[in-house]
Amino acid sequence: MTGIREDADTIISQVIHSALPNTAVKNALQTIDLGKGNLYVICIGKAGWAMAKAVQEVLGERITKGICITKYYHVKAEIRGITCYEAGHPITDANSVTATQKVIDLVKKCTKEDTILFLISGGGSALFEKPLVSLEEYQDINQQLMNCGANIKEINTVRKHLSAVKGGKFAEMCSPASVECIILSDVLGDALDSIASGPACADSSTSEDAMQVITKYQLKISKVVREVLQQETPKQIANVHTKIIGSVRILCEEAAEVCVQLGYETEVWKTDLSCEAKEAGEYFAKKAREHCNDDKSYALIAGGETVVHVTGNGLGGRNQEMALACAKGIAGMKDVCFFSVGSDGTDGPTDAAGGIVTGETKEKLAAKSISLEDKLQEHDSYHALQMCDGLVITGPTGTNVNDFSVLLVKR
Repeated sequence: MTGIREDADTIISQVIHSALPNTAVKNALQTIDLGKGNLYVICIGKAGWAMAKAVQEVLGERITKGICITKYYHVKAEIRGITCYEAGHPITDANSVTATQKVIDLVKKCTKEDTILFLISGGGSALFEKPLVSLEEYQDINQQLMNCGANIKEINTVRKHLSAVKGGKFAEMCSPASVECIILSDVLGDALDSIASGPACADSSTSEDAMQVITKYQLKISKVVREVLQQETPKQIANVHTKIIGSVRILCEEAAEVCVQLGYETEVWKTDLSCEAKEAGEYFAKKAREHCNDDKSYALIAGGETVVHVTGNGLGGRNQEMALACAKGIAGMKDVCFFSVGSDGTDGPTDAAGGIVTGETKEKLAAKSISLEDKLQEHDSYHALQMCDGLVITGPTGTNVNDFSVLLVKR
């Protein structure tokens, strides 16, 4: 019988592999009418390179020209016919803006006979951007939004109203050309106008909604930003067809299947997890205590995107914080393991995909004179987990369909 840590490694590996876009993109291309005119391929997001590679392998010389914008260190090789750019994530940088301008210049030349194949994955909000305010102001507002604990819908609502390409504006730029959109969703509920902030989708949010977010979190903005936020986004888009090929719901279903194969009685808690990371970790610990005396092995799965209100100066990400919070609640328990992982291979501004803990984690830290509670207070989960073999490091995976979290109680 395998150990619980080996089971966790198997689940992480198989679930991430199931979410890789290669096969899904190729299958989707068989169902899309790409017309007979010029074909322009635009890929944005952390899975952009992998999606672009899959498109090139299927369409080859059919591609007139292509551009891929992805995160730093995510381009694995050149792709014939598609120029790849690396840019900032989770905060838009100058390279994001420069690459986005290349895309704008390309699509503005399109005619009614042309088709734009637009592939989107998580991270597109930061990577595909042309702010309507100065880059410095835009970066500052995004940083404020992430630090104050705003959820992804609230963040995107503000982004869309400060952008020249988000909230359906890119689709308008592409007109009169047709846009065929293929999406790997990292948004809870797969709301099209939230995925990458909806560059090719009519926007359901309003200028008033954006201002409510500003007021709710008491963000500091200039008069120029306030004026730009009053500009409304498109509410009708007629030139776009969209197909979703991956999501966190599908990811959780795969995790459940692997857990069952490993002998666990499995429960999917939810696929729209959006609470505080610490609270989620505490809930998983509570469920571990409820099932610690069961006769059969038990697995609890959730997917989504938690939030962290940053108050300390530590290093970490939401998945690592969730894991460390869970470690506190399962301290001393045998054959209990919890992990939370970003499917893209990154968690916050770190090189880790997430964190993994057991009932021994707190004791291991204490043996090194490290207080788990202090590290949680400082939001320094990365360094805490680093000291007890608790970091999950996969490197860039080539996909991004949100985070998945799994509690294992092995009997």
